[in-house]
Amino acid sequence: MTLEATTPDVATATVYDLDTTSTREVNAALHATETPATVTVTNPQGKHAVACGLDRPIDVTVEGHVGYYAAGMNKHANVTIEGNAGVGVAENMMSGTVRVTGDASQSAGATAHGGLLVIEGNAAARCGISMKGIDIVVGGDIGHMSAFMGQAGRLVVLGDAGEALGDSLYEVRIYVRGTVASLGADCVKKEMRAEHLAELADLLAQAGLDADPAEFTRYGSARTLYHFHVDNASSY
Repeated sequence: MTLEATTPDVATATVYDLDTTSTREVNAALHATETPATVTVTNPQGKHAVACGLDRPIDVTVEGHVGYYAAGMNKHANVTIEGNAGVGVAENMMSGTVRVTGDASQSAGATAHGGLLVIEGNAAARCGISMKGIDIVVGGDIGHMSAFMGQAGRLVVLGDAGEALGDSLYEVRIYVRGTVASLGADCVKKEMRAEHLAELADLLAQAGLDADPAEFTRYGSARTLYHFHVDNASSY
């Protein structure tokens, strides 16, 4: 670990090397970091649970690929993963920003309540499963069953979407620029009004991705599965 001298109101710059320090020790140090601070984590080498449970507004850059549940339960922090991420990146995130410069495995942003998750590459199956308020922007494609049981938030996809998109959706708004293999139960194509174009433009700007909102199609819930009805029994 190296530490640079700093003056008040200037972010402390710290480097942790996961080749010589355990993930548990690094996470504990991040949890105790005084703000403002800028932290770099090197040599992650696919380790799991890197930068998990952060609850303060610090900037963390992870230089390399990470394993399962990186930046999970994030609150306030801005985490950038310079590489690919394994299962469940930003799972149960509450606020802040998580950015993956490469690809993400399945269940990215699962159950997350808030904040912004940006995946510059592709995301695998179940991206945004049971999302509860998070905004997710994916620069590439997403896999099947994405936004399954999505309750709140926005999912933006600049590429294509796999099968059963938005299955059993509640109130998540989905924007896809490419093609959709198939829609899940109760997910339908919806009108793209001026308010949605403005919302999408803002999300793209926050994510730092360049695309024309007019090229996207909006999908959402048909609201026929909110309450049990015997005529819909086969869809549950």
